[in-house]
Amino acid sequence: MVTFSFDIVSDINLSEINNVLDQVRREISNRYDFKNKLVEIDFIDNSKNGFVLTAENDLLIDSLLEIIRKKLASRNLSQKILDLNQPKIESNLKIKYELPFIKGLDQAKTKELNNLIRTNFPKVKTTNNKDNIRVSANSKDELQKTIQMLRTSDLAYPIQFINFH
Repeated sequence: MVTFSFDIVSDINLSEINNVLDQVRREISNRYDFKNKLVEIDFIDNSKNGFVLTAENDLLIDSLLEIIRKKLASRNLSQKILDLNQPKIESNLKIKYELPFIKGLDQAKTKELNNLIRTNFPKVKTTNNKDNIRVSANSKDELQKTIQMLRTSDLAYPIQFINFH
């Protein structure tokens, strides 16, 4: 019997993230409400594991966050990659806000995805690998229904589907 499969991963396309950063910087330089004000965005320690927002006040940070969300949406990236639970750091009349990226499937996320798939689709089999979950079934229809269910479920982290066989 032929089995079909795909992999579930939680990863970030760094070239798209670079494009988002460039677009946000371009909009910062063009917007009138940011003229003559301290508003900056950069990567965290050049490691590309998140963004650092720097501004004069909370209103500018919120405006900058809104721009980032719009640019992520325009590049078809999930807003769930941003970890918004970090505290804002205020010092020297400026506010810094670190937004690390959420990526990778740890044990708790893997368990949650496995439970979701097994309860809704008992004929579908899952196998945990190092950084992904292999989902296999005897019919493509079951896999397509599984993908549709995972896309509509409200997860706190982004997931992608790769390696369709």
